[in-house]
Amino acid sequence: MTTIDASAPQRLFSGRHLPLVLGVVGLVTLGAFENRAVGTALPTMVREFDALGSFGLANAAPNASYLISLAIAGLWSDRRGPIPTLRTGAIAFTLAQLLVGTATAMPMVVAGRLLSGLAEGLLDVSLMVLVARALPAVLRPKMFSLFAAMWILPSVLGPVLTGLVTEEFGWRWVFLGAVALIVPSWMLLGPAMRQAADAPDPEHSPEEVAELESRRAMLPWALAASVALFSMTLAGGHLESHPVIGGVVIPVALVFLGLAAVRVMPKGTFVARRGFPAVVAVRGLGGAAFAGVGGYLPLLLTLQHNFNPARAGVTLSITGVSWAFGSWLQGREHGIARVNVLRSGLALMTVGIAVTSLLAWTDATPWIGLIGWSFAGIGMGLSSSSLSVLTLDLSDQTNTGRNSSAAQMAGTMSIATALAVSGTLLALNSSNPQPWVFGAIITAGSATALLGLLTAGRVRLSAASMVAASNS
Repeated sequence: MTTIDASAPQRLFSGRHLPLVLGVVGLVTLGAFENRAVGTALPTMVREFDALGSFGLANAAPNASYLISLAIAGLWSDRRGPIPTLRTGAIAFTLAQLLVGTATAMPMVVAGRLLSGLAEGLLDVSLMVLVARALPAVLRPKMFSLFAAMWILPSVLGPVLTGLVTEEFGWRWVFLGAVALIVPSWMLLGPAMRQAADAPDPEHSPEEVAELESRRAMLPWALAASVALFSMTLAGGHLESHPVIGGVVIPVALVFLGLAAVRVMPKGTFVARRGFPAVVAVRGLGGAAFAGVGGYLPLLLTLQHNFNPARAGVTLSITGVSWAFGSWLQGREHGIARVNVLRSGLALMTVGIAVTSLLAWTDATPWIGLIGWSFAGIGMGLSSSSLSVLTLDLSDQTNTGRNSSAAQMAGTMSIATALAVSGTLLALNSSNPQPWVFGAIITAGSATALLGLLTAGRVRLSAASMVAASNS
């Protein structure tokens, strides 16, 4: 359902939709710059603080807080609308940049990264709900293509600028500069927020109110999952220096994570039941495959191929441009069934990540592996945007926030788990990481993408799946 009159012109950049488009573009672009800045500057930061073993922890920390943030944001947006969630996310984003930019030790960086994950969850879900309320279904694929397109400029210029700023002025100015940009981004979003605030809130039936309360009861489990993910990553990063403590914490955290995942995910997710549960399952597998590899490529290029920070950031540029291109392709009027677009994306991702592993397994020129990563990025653009479209197509105005957060929570939990495992492997070899360490991480990503491809056939848009989704 949507608040837009079906007879209105279905153009994304029409006067009716323009405030939303401009506001979302500003905020997404700022978040993209921040994401690319962290990926480029983090190798320098861990070396400056002599904390290479904390690289995995700093990478995974936002995913832990992002998880609980998604659970809160989904309920909050469905009950109160997207505006309060959006405001809180913007404030948390600003504080996170200040904390990282003024850090004097690695624990402050990790704390800032935790707060950044909290902000990202609040912003992501509230923007999804804003899009669902303001745009008709026919424009949503184009809007998600625009989301991805907003990563192009940060991906092309962000790593280069971050590398130059890091080398000339220090990495702190990368994060402090983001604080100055939040003000114009927020001002751009103002008209869209006023438009959403004037729209009537959806009425909830008694059954929907009961469903909201049951979802609220799951918040402690989402918190438990966040704590388990962070504990597992922290213990893995210090496994070599504290093997007994780590040997106890990691399996206990895995048990709690498994119990929490069963509680917070829609019923049928772990067996990929047709319809929305399968969407959630594929979202988790694809996210773990792509992000679990991408997070380590700048460090791999820095350590194994002697790239400086600016050059090592090329992987982030490739990610943004190729992802946006894949998302643009899926948003075209191609007439191809959505499930086949999803399958094509996962197939490209599987093959592309396999080729990327040549960066670690062979002494071949790095550009061969980077070409493989570009194909993986196109695949991620095709599949990720398709999964976002499927999520909204299987939702209505009363559960968009919950379904959006559930899909993103699946991706976050799987990404954080992948980063925790790979971070532990890196920490155990932090004194002198060998190529096989990175090779194992990348090869595991390709295998995970393949599993997602094999599961994608269970994503179907049928009347039965819609009923199952609405009841999950």
